[in-house]
Amino acid sequence: MNAAAAVNSADHADTSPKSPAAQLTDAQRERIESILASLTWEEKLAQAQVTFKMTTEECLEAARAGIGALFWPGNAADANAIQRAAVEETPHGIPLLIGLDVIHGQRTIFPTPLAMGASFSTAVARSCAAVSAVEARSGGVTWTYSPMVDVARDPRWGRVAEGFGEDPLLTGELGAAMVAGYQHKRLDEPGTMVATAKHFIGYGAAEGGRDYNTVDMSDQRLHSVYLPPFAACVDAGVGSVMASFNTVNGRPVHANRRLLTDLLKDELGFTGAIVGDASGVENLIPHGVAADLPDAARMSLFAGLDIEMGGHLHDPAARPDHPALLDGDDPALVARVDDAVRRVLALKLALGLFDNPYVDPAAEITAPTPQHLAAARAAAEKCPVLLTNDGSLPIAPTARRILLAGPAATHTDHLGAWVQHFAAPPTRSLADALAAALEARAADAGTPAPELTVLGGQDPLGVTGEEVDAVAAAAADADLVILALDEPSQLTGEATSRADLHLPGDQAALVHAVAATGTPLAVVLVAGRPLVVEDWIEEPGAVLAAWHLGTTGPEVIADVLTGAVNPSGRLPIGFPRHSGQLPATYDAHENTGRPATRGGEMIKPVFDMGLDGPANLQEFFTSKYRDLPLGPRFHLGHGLSYTSFAYRDAALSRATISRAELDAGATVEVTAAVANTGERDGEDVVLLFTRDVLASLAPAVRRLAGFQRVTVPAGGSQAVSFRLDRSHLALWDDDGEGWRVEPGDFEIRLGDDPDAEPLLLTVTD
Repeated sequence: MNAAAAVNSADHADTSPKSPAAQLTDAQRERIESILASLTWEEKLAQAQVTFKMTTEECLEAARAGIGALFWPGNAADANAIQRAAVEETPHGIPLLIGLDVIHGQRTIFPTPLAMGASFSTAVARSCAAVSAVEARSGGVTWTYSPMVDVARDPRWGRVAEGFGEDPLLTGELGAAMVAGYQHKRLDEPGTMVATAKHFIGYGAAEGGRDYNTVDMSDQRLHSVYLPPFAACVDAGVGSVMASFNTVNGRPVHANRRLLTDLLKDELGFTGAIVGDASGVENLIPHGVAADLPDAARMSLFAGLDIEMGGHLHDPAARPDHPALLDGDDPALVARVDDAVRRVLALKLALGLFDNPYVDPAAEITAPTPQHLAAARAAAEKCPVLLTNDGSLPIAPTARRILLAGPAATHTDHLGAWVQHFAAPPTRSLADALAAALEARAADAGTPAPELTVLGGQDPLGVTGEEVDAVAAAAADADLVILALDEPSQLTGEATSRADLHLPGDQAALVHAVAATGTPLAVVLVAGRPLVVEDWIEEPGAVLAAWHLGTTGPEVIADVLTGAVNPSGRLPIGFPRHSGQLPATYDAHENTGRPATRGGEMIKPVFDMGLDGPANLQEFFTSKYRDLPLGPRFHLGHGLSYTSFAYRDAALSRATISRAELDAGATVEVTAAVANTGERDGEDVVLLFTRDVLASLAPAVRRLAGFQRVTVPAGGSQAVSFRLDRSHLALWDDDGEGWRVEPGDFEIRLGDDPDAEPLLLTVTD
């Protein structure tokens, strides 16, 4: 099976997930109790932590001292050495968990998670995780801190690049797919790692989009938006969950028993291990809720934390003559630590580490294999989003003089945030990849290749006036200009919040200058988040959001530009018109009592009404900005293609269903035919939305209820079907009843057009 087929078929793979604890035999559970009974208090605390050790010698010292988990020392041989020290040189022989931030690739880098979100493909997410697990486990890594399933509706937050976007359904399904890719059906299968769903909870809702910042939200918002992706990962059997840095309603999550124990462990039934984020326990002191480190540690453990990340509980290698941070005189604390150690030992037994703690150094994967590169490329092809196009793309065969310019034209910074230093960078720049793609297309057609001029190398953080003038002068002599513009990888990820989401470095000046020449222009956005593009979006003929696509990024972008790949990505998060709108540009918003709509259509801005007042008071006193059109520039699900699609014969399997039937598991099937009405084969992402017409709570204007990728040949059609169940129609209320379906009408729409004619489903009492 080729890589592309493997990516597609993974959508239908049988995962039958089980949590690591559920995979254990009775004999293994008895073994956990036997080990636990043999451990001293200090040894228990050592098992319940992962420490930051940078050198191999430090790792060996910690392993010999009985530490429970370490970060990867950098290669298979050293990983074996520290495992051997733990297994063969300690009284109990307990193997280590060896962790690493494997976010979207180990050696072979896939698109960033946000770019994967644009694929709307669980197969892409699972393929990334499966390849990552094979590569990382071959070097001795057994535990990754991925996937990030924080719903993020504010792209000022730099970590938006690490998640799957603004929608809880999309985030949950892709997160669960990554869990399956990392963990397989069983953790003791070859090429697996323990996955970690992070960051629990609300981290993506930080005020102002500022990393680590305050979160304040209702239970209704918490349960209906931010909790479902974690529930999906728990259902998929995820082995660990990471606590988030932020407060929720004033209480830091690392000290929040209501969230970590009552909600995650008791309500969701999570049986794995909760790990703190880096120094998250220690951070309770500057948060102002803990007096000192022992106080912070006690609070976190009682809240439900199982593994402290930082090595403060008891690191005998660092403090051989010092007592443990906490004493074991409190029976309640002892019981809580015993529970934590059971969860840690369960992961190690499920991984098979007690029987086989080592890897074969000769089989370590230290560079991308052809198969893994092919899988990464097949995944990346589904991620670029064509935002606008007047026919400028794909590059026409008649364009004989092509100018490629801009900061992203010649660099190889396509990997994105959270990539380790040993990852494989692209072997080509976009300039090299585009030249090769144009030559290949010309050879297939039996025609001469066009002349490609490259003016790259500009600093993305500071384009000069001389560089702008040079590009404009060259553009005047070209048939087509492609500007490759860049938000560098270092501007996305952790601690990279941005208040201004415009292109950095005055790169927009390149767009203005080229557009002024009248030469046809296409823009490629190499970025890690949605950007504010209002100052130039109307000027190019086409704009392609290429994201950070990973190791094969330049080749994929070149294939989209030349038409070898028909773009099929859809936005997983909206592009705002202005940072001042944020975070209120997300798709599933509630209407106010005075929505700025008329007949289902958005009202134009009213700042042209003059000083004498508005002409229509009913339109004026509505919820909007006086100086901006309504809504985002591009909303969730937006994306164009080189062909066109139409939905025909949409129907429901039934027009009415009772609440009792839904509660008993009954479903409603939504069917349609997707017709390719253009002249090119293509893939369409079919989106299904619901809207509760009348509810006891203000309903979302539309709510994503399903998505499906289909390949449709030119002139052909493909049947699609979705099943609506209780979860797609229910609302969560903090009145004590929780999730419920209310009787009434629901509008069901296919496609990303919010004004498409709906189907009507009636739920009876």
